[in-house]
Parts: sequence; structure tokens; C-alpha cells
Amino acid sequence: MDSPRVAVIVEDDQDIRELISVILGQSGFEVHAASNGADGVRLVRDKKPAIVTLDLGLPDIDGFEVARRIRLFSDAYIIMLTGRADEMDTLMGLETGADDYLTKPFRPRELRARISAMMRRPRSAGEAPVAAAAVENVPVLAQMKMPQSQPAPVNAAQPVSAVLPVNAMETAPVSTAALSVNGLVLNSRDRTAEVDGTELELTRTEFDLLRAIVDSGRAVRTKSDLVRWLRGEEYDAGTYISDADERTIEVHVANLRRKLGDNPREPRWIKTVRGVGYRLVH
Repeated sequence: MDSPRVAVIVEDDQDIRELISVILGQSGFEVHAASNGADGVRLVRDKKPAIVTLDLGLPDIDGFEVARRIRLFSDAYIIMLTGRADEMDTLMGLETGADDYLTKPFRPRELRARISAMMRRPRSAGEAPVAAAAVENVPVLAQMKMPQSQPAPVNAAQPVSAVLPVNAMETAPVSTAALSVNGLVLNSRDRTAEVDGTELELTRTEFDLLRAIVDSGRAVRTKSDLVRWLRGEEYDAGTYISDADERTIEVHVANLRRKLGDNPREPRWIKTVRGVGYRLVH
């Protein structure tokens, strides 16, 4: 099992490496850092972290390959950090096993928020999530000034019938019992998923998304709802959900379907509700 308060930084830029190290250290993590991909993979194997921050542009092997290698033995949450604005780079990162990404330059507060959301998700029934305050209530470092981007206005969407409200995770808690649907067995207690007796190799984020969709039954989970669920937001607080955020959900669902062997045209488990989101097939 990964250590819940251990983090590994894989970053070749010393200034950024030190910045992330301070953010994670002040958030209560035991921090280990590597300046290249090969050393980063070794650190993840040795230290068994819960969180890995991973730069794409490393001097020896790129971040995509590092993520692939880490996924062979670890289910740590991987946050990719990239200076590339090309959406294809971020999508490739998600497809190779990353759970989230941030574009450089990033705001320390945003990195803390992403990590906090991940750590709030319990990884097993016997493991309590880390209190949000442990990560979020950290003094902002005055000397670390990052550009402040202004969020775009949120479009007021019309309510859709049979769509699960964003705060439904409060009123309908995720079950810890094993669920069986059309040959898929999802066990939240040990976080395993099997199809017809064969265990699937899912990332933590993929498991969380699959669990959210299965628990919602025929109710539709919108892409924005799923983004907020992964961030640990229990209600729609008006936070901005970008097209890129929703696209990451599409990529994660595509990866899920590939691992499940689920044909989107004739789905066995995950049905796309065009223009809205996803629901479970019954």
C-alpha cells in the first residue's frame, strides 16, 4: 500500500522543484525529489508515495514514458506539470496513466487544491481520507508569485431531467460493498474491479470515476459533475469548469472503456448521453 503522506517530485528545473517541495512539505508530506525520469521511477518504487508530480520535459526520458513505467507497479496519483499549451500533450499524459495535469506557470494554491481533492478520496473502506485542512490551510508563500489568471464566466446550464445533482454524493454515499453489474464486480473495500473474473488494472482516478457511474445507476452524471467529484467538491460552488477539464473526463472514460472492453456503440456498462455525460447501462 502506498504511504499516504509521502510525495515524489520528478522535475528537472531546480526552482520549480524547490517550489513544489516547499508546498508539499508545508502540507505535511514527506517529500523526495528527482531531477530526471530514471531516478524518479526508482524513487517511486522505493518510497511508495501517494502523490507524484511529474514534469513532461525531462532530460533523459520524457514524462509520458515515466508515467508508463510508474503505472507498471504503482497506483499513486500522478499530477503532470507541463509548460506546453498543446491540448494533445495533456491528453497523451492522461492516456499514459496521469490523473491530472497543471500547465506551467501554475499557482501554488491551485496545486494544493488538486492534491487536497485527491487526498480526500478514501482509497479503501478502512482508510479515512486526509482532512482537507491538512493540505488547503497552508500559508501562501509571499515570495512565490505566480500569474493570476481570471476564470471565464460560467454558463448557466438548463437543468436536465434524470441527471444526478452535483451534491448527490452527500445524499447517496458511495457503497463499500462489492457491486456486480453485467459481469463487472466492483469492490470499493479493496478498490478492485473484475470483468468476468479477470482483474482490471485501473488507475485510482479511473476506479473513482467507474465507481461514481456505477453507484449512480441510470441517473446521468454530467462531465462537470464528475470533474467536481474528482476535485472533492460536494456541491456546485460556481467554480469554473473548462472545456479542457471536461475533455479529461472524456479521456479517462475512453481509457476505462478500453480496459473494460466496452464498445461505446453497444455498451455493456457505460452509456454516453450525448451532450450531457454518462450513465450506467442496465
